[in-house]
Amino acid sequence: MSFVRFEDVSLAYSEGGNLAIQDINLEVREGEFVSVVGPSGCGKSTLMKLISGLRPPSNGYVYVNGRQVGGPLNIIGMAFQASNLLPWRTTLQNVMLPMEIVEPYRSQRKQKRAEFEEMARAQLARVGLAGYEDKFPWELSGGMQQRASICRALIHKPRLLMLDEPFGALDAFTREELWCMLRDLWQQQPFTVILVTHDLREAVFLADTVYVMSKRPGRILVKREIDLPRPRDLEITYTDAFASHVHVLREAIGRVRES
Repeated sequence: MSFVRFEDVSLAYSEGGNLAIQDINLEVREGEFVSVVGPSGCGKSTLMKLISGLRPPSNGYVYVNGRQVGGPLNIIGMAFQASNLLPWRTTLQNVMLPMEIVEPYRSQRKQKRAEFEEMARAQLARVGLAGYEDKFPWELSGGMQQRASICRALIHKPRLLMLDEPFGALDAFTREELWCMLRDLWQQQPFTVILVTHDLREAVFLADTVYVMSKRPGRILVKREIDLPRPRDLEITYTDAFASHVHVLREAIGRVRES
């Protein structure tokens, strides 16, 4: 069974307005890592809003975990290009924020505060931030802030992680470091991932499946299965097999821009 499913989904942000996406059909298996690529304004972020329940579709149906989406879901974690860490909270306090909001953790936070704090410390240690728990966001580098942001998205153990250009503002070296961090987190405690990105190398390195979207109104034009073996090291990005996948996707994006 698919974990996320779109059936003939279209969305216009205003009644009678132009469609942002049109006739989207896609399925994401539980535990699958999916990347979505396409030109700016094609509706990639709109997909995220529909899956998370922040927007209802104008037409069609969106299902997550076998149920039609009718509002915000607590089984989802999200991270964006901006880390959005609260500047008045320490790294540890920022990571623990979902435990104050998402049930059942919210109801248990007073009795289990020490346990939740230990969970947050362990998550930070996994991404190389041990020792930075009491630092404020302005004391962290951009890469460290994004590591903390992803920790925050995962602390409540969501079954689906949605990432909207999380590494887009980082330098190439830091970006590749965080690819490996995300790869390791996903392999250690499997969850479903939907990654929106403009970086075709990032999409191919991380994903099982890459979808290419058209210009607005966004439609799915290409579905590319990435058959590279796992676990993947950065050395694979220099192979002919990797380059072939990137080339096919780049050609598809080129056709989208010319159409």
